[in-house]
Amino acid sequence: MARVRNILFIMTDQLRWDYLSCYGHPALETPHLDGLAAKGARFTRAYCQSPICGSSRMSFYTGRYMFSHGATWNNVPLAVGELTLGDWLRPLGLRTALVGKTHMAADREGMRRLGIDPASNTGVLLSECGFEPYERDDGLHPDIGVNPDLAYNRWLRERGYDSPNPWHDFANSAEGPDGEQLSGWYLRYAPLPARVKAEHSETAYMTGRAMEFIREQGEKSWCLHLSYIKPHWPYIAPAPYHDLYGANSVIAANRHEDERRDPHPV
Repeated sequence: MARVRNILFIMTDQLRWDYLSCYGHPALETPHLDGLAAKGARFTRAYCQSPICGSSRMSFYTGRYMFSHGATWNNVPLAVGELTLGDWLRPLGLRTALVGKTHMAADREGMRRLGIDPASNTGVLLSECGFEPYERDDGLHPDIGVNPDLAYNRWLRERGYDSPNPWHDFANSAEGPDGEQLSGWYLRYAPLPARVKAEHSETAYMTGRAMEFIREQGEKSWCLHLSYIKPHWPYIAPAPYHDLYGANSVIAANRHEDERRDPHPV
């Protein structure tokens, strides 16, 4: 039997297909994604199953409609019996692992009913979409309920970003003219650069963690789900990426002339 190939399953958050240069965007340049598209297949009739992050992801992982898998909103659990990509690949001998975001809510009531310990190997896989959490980070770490032991926070502190929550204070904040912190949670600061170097952003960090996993696997077969948090708002980008594009790069909304004459007040 032929050796099962490795799979690198990359996902970005809130990235429109028509904002890729390979699909003809007039301003944005996405050379690496264009390169993948040129060498692979484009699924031009694949449609998002939900406008809500969590339920959309659960459709992606299970291959089922939102009202089939039942996770219809963020924080609605994916039922214990729903099989995911990770569950199907693991019996083929692949180590299925996650680096980044899934936005999955575990079905703790279902595990309790079945007598499954959430801390057991089975419980962990059921809680993480069928993937071993090599490093899960859903990327929401405001100062309320901050986790100082977050792996990315520890990594940033080791590089001199001195704060109980450097994710927010540096990676997701800009700096004002008088040195004041300008939180990325406010959209008006989105055009400003984050207070971290590009190589210290969470995108670079997660990429590094994925590379560590791949090196660690050696010749063993694997499926790695590398799930980036960006470009989802409210995350801001470090220099030089923060001002590569501006308002003029945004395609005008597709509106009927009647809508343009009487626009929505918001």
